[in-house]
Amino acid sequence: QVRLVESGGGLVQAGESLRLSCAASGSNFRINTMGWYRQAPGKQRELVASITTGGMTNYADFVKGRFTISRDNAKNTVALQMNNLKPEDTAVYYCNVELVTRFSAWGQGTQVTVSS
Repeated sequence: QVRLVESGGGLVQAGESLRLSCAASGSNFRINTMGWYRQAPGKQRELVASITTGGMTNYADFVKGRFTISRDNAKNTVALQMNNLKPEDTAVYYCNVELVTRFSAWGQGTQVTVSS
């Protein structure tokens, strides 16, 4: 069983920054990929960024150059640094981990609101 706890959401103005963090805890698990997804009202959940154990990253086109994903394998944490935020980045952001067993776990979500 893996539990994910997210933090760092909030309300900011366009152009400002936020940093999201996610910590995975539990027993007897090995994480493969960690990532962040988001879901805006009335839209489907979409990938924002992901990172493998080896540090290979993948970003959605709409965040390239603005967001940076990082992880600490020893602490089972993943972070998303979001710079130059735009109103269209407003969404609930979810942490996701995929274990080596292919089991996928989700965090409870954290709200990010960007005002214009």
